[in-house]
This record gives sequence, structure tokens and C-alpha cells, in this order.
Amino acid sequence: MASYDFIIVGSGIAGLYSALLAHRRGSVLIVTKGSIEECNTRYAQGGIAAAIGPGDSAALHFKDTVSAGAGLSDEAMVHILAEEAPLRIRDLIELGVPFDTVEGEVALTLEAAHSVPRILHAGGDATGRHIEETLSARVRAAGIRVAEHTLVTEILVEGGRAAGLKTLSALTGEVETCACRHLILASGGAGQLFSLTTNPAVATGDGVALAYRAGADVMDMEFFQFHPTALKLAGAPPFLISESVRGEGGLLRNVDGRRFMTDYHEKAELAPRDIVSRAIVSEMTRTAAPSVFLDLSHLPAALVLTRFPQIYRQCREYGLDITRDLIPVAPAAHYMIGGVRVDAWGASSLPGLYAAGEVSCTGVHGANRLASNSLLEVLVFCHRIVEQTGRPGRAAAMAPAQRRRLAPAELNDVTSLPDKSRLQDSMWRYGGIVRNGAGLKELAAILAAWQAAAGEPVDRESHELRNLIICGRLLAEAALYREESRGAHFRADFPWTSEKWRRHILIGIG
Repeated sequence: MASYDFIIVGSGIAGLYSALLAHRRGSVLIVTKGSIEECNTRYAQGGIAAAIGPGDSAALHFKDTVSAGAGLSDEAMVHILAEEAPLRIRDLIELGVPFDTVEGEVALTLEAAHSVPRILHAGGDATGRHIEETLSARVRAAGIRVAEHTLVTEILVEGGRAAGLKTLSALTGEVETCACRHLILASGGAGQLFSLTTNPAVATGDGVALAYRAGADVMDMEFFQFHPTALKLAGAPPFLISESVRGEGGLLRNVDGRRFMTDYHEKAELAPRDIVSRAIVSEMTRTAAPSVFLDLSHLPAALVLTRFPQIYRQCREYGLDITRDLIPVAPAAHYMIGGVRVDAWGASSLPGLYAAGEVSCTGVHGANRLASNSLLEVLVFCHRIVEQTGRPGRAAAMAPAQRRRLAPAELNDVTSLPDKSRLQDSMWRYGGIVRNGAGLKELAAILAAWQAAAGEPVDRESHELRNLIICGRLLAEAALYREESRGAHFRADFPWTSEKWRRHILIGIG
């Protein structure tokens, strides 16, 4: 059995950046179920938030993050994020990420719920792609071993500690095991839980399901962020229309052509994502329309083409000229706020297991992630993970949480076997933007029955389905338990925010 100092699961920015840092400390293996380039990072259009501009500060970044988090952000973690941000941006620049500049200075733009322009971008709206290409080239140049098209099926636990992995080759079907001193989950989110998502097909919640099955605690799974503006056009897949479009002055109009966000929030189009998403759903329901529209026609065409070349090209493929045509948009599942609970050094409750990026839950985002903090969170906590592994024994306190357990999965009157499309439709209907107790109870029962009915997975598709069912159950049970509305979690039967629910929900099997 092969053994490494570090095994890293995932090849997005979290996996690649961690690998480059860990390579300085020992042997590294990256395991990714697709190719090294296939990940959510490539689709990150908006950019990375960091307080590096004039008039900005870590204190102001902290304030904006906590405000967006709706009372649940772990303030100690947010301080770490805001204060270490400039150093991690410097790391990317030194690695060669080509951030856009104006007259020799890094260009900064404004996004929703930020009080000042602090978003760095590369290639206009192609930030994720530029970071991914830069880091993957560095990984290949460093000779770091990458096992592509390899699915992790189990975390091996020995003596109460994560000790390695069991893997399945998606190409040959070969099963292997490998050992490690430090295991870092960087496997991304679970957008494929929902029928409408901006996430690629690989986002099936594998890391959360693996960690939960291995005994690690999972937290805040009820908070799943829906991006307000994904392209909603017949024949076109949901495609993210960046937050920065509204930051640059884009306006939301309903099917009647009326600008409506001023009816819902004082910041209008720049309100937090959860508010904009629910406002769009409300307008779509009120007008019986399949979408609302994003209007950039009043902005200079040169600005639109320079800032959003990727969005422009993508929309042109479907006959839309965003410099003059209205863009039909609707919310889509975008970002898993909850995940594997970690401390300030990225360590989970299972010794030897770390998590970073969307698979993790640091508590930074609280109940609602501030735009463009996700890539920053990756950089800050990946760096801390690798730093911590060089100084064993250092641990940090975790925020208090209410502990829960999933009930044993049992068959009920659901007789059909699960399939991905039915799971996605059920999640969208009962666990989506607007929820209620009756729907969540039904969803939890359906998922428990599917989990009980599903056979032992044998290939990538069946493993991914099992992982999605587990993640769906974690989300449904946490959302049912939280009897209030807060941030990205909205209960129509409990539409208020309650101080007694100003706490995290923790689910584990231990």
C-alpha cells in the first residue's frame, strides 16, 4: 500500500494551493474524480475579496462579512479571514495569477453587501479559470502526483484517526488503498443536490458524505446559498451571471419591465443574496413568469465587454447581446455554506482529517456567505492547515453548537429506488429557496427511504448518488430542526428570526 505525508482530495483552488504548500513539507498525492481542471473554481466569475484598496480595512471587511452572516458568523474566524487576506493575495500574485490592473494597480470592483470596492478579478469575469490554470500548471511543474478519474469511496480510520483512503478508478474499476499522515478534503460542494444549479456535474457532496460516514462532525447544512442570477433560457444550461454585473450597475426588472428590488431592500440590487433570490422568486410568482431580467443596456458597451467577456460570449451563443438585450435570469443553487466542521487551523473533529473550501464549515459565512469570500476562505485556511501540520498539537476552539443525530434510515411506503433526477426535483421542491415543516418532513422521509433502499454502490454514479442522498438528509434534517428564518434558510411557517436559534446545528454519528 502506497503511503504519503499528505493526501489531498480535490483539484480546485483548495486542493491545488494546499498541494503546492504541502509539497514543501513532504510527499503529496492529489486524488480527483475528474481531470485536474474539472472543478467549481473554474466557474468563479466574480473574484476574491480582500481589503487592499484605499479607504478599506480588515475591520471594514470584518463588519461586512458579519453583517451578511445574519448573526451566525464565528467572529474569531472572520477576524482571521479579513486580517490574513492581503498576505494570501500576495501568494497568488507571486504564483503568477494575472489579476486585472488599472494604471499598474490591482483593479477592484464592488459586489453586493460590500461597503467598498474590494473584489480582485482576472480576465474580467474569468477569475476562477485564471487561478485554476495558474495553480494546475504549478502543480504539474512541481511533479506532484495527481490521480485523475479516481473516486474516493471511504476514509480509512485506525485508532480513532484518519489514516488513508480507499479509491475506485472510474476508468478501470480498480480498487486501491493508500495511507497518509495528513488527509485534506478539498472536494467542493453539493450543487448537484438541486435541479437548477450553477455547479458542474462533479459537485455531488462527496467530501461531506465521506467525512460524516467516517465519524467527523458536520455543521450548518441547512444554509445553502442560491445565486440570484443564473441564465434562465430555454435550451441553455443554468449559467452564472456574476454578482459583479449588479455591482457595476446592472438592474433587475420583472416581466413588465419594472425595476423591483427597491421594493424589497434599501440596497436594491446590492442587497444580500438571500434577499435578492427571494425577491426574484416573489416577482416570478406574482407575475406568473419563468424568470426576471437583468438589464445592462444603460451601461457603456465598452465597460460591459471589458468586465464581462466570458458572460458576453456565453450569452451570444444563445442569441443574446448583453450590451442591449435583457438577460433572463432566475435563482439557482450555488454554494454549500455548511460542511465538515473545522477549527481555526482547518482540523475536523476526526484527528488527522482536515477540510478546506466549500466542503468545510469554518463558521466564517454564518447563515449567508458574503460575495467573493469563498475563494479567500480557501486561501486563508489552506495556508493554516499546512502551517498547522508542521506544528502538531496546536488546536483551536470551535464555536458552540447544538448536536443532533440522523435517525436510522428505514424503508417506508416509498417503493421506487432513488435516481438523481428525482432526488434533485425533491430537493428543489422541498429544500430549496422557500421551505416549510411539512415539506421538509416529507423530504427527510423520502431520503431516508432511498438511503435504506439503495444497494451497495459499485461505480462512480452509484457512489455519487449515495453521497447526494446523505448530504440531502443532512440538509433536510437540519432545516427541519431550525424553526426560524435566518440568512439562506427561509421557513415560510417560521418567517421570523429568533434569538434562541442564534446557534449552530451540528450533526454527527458519534
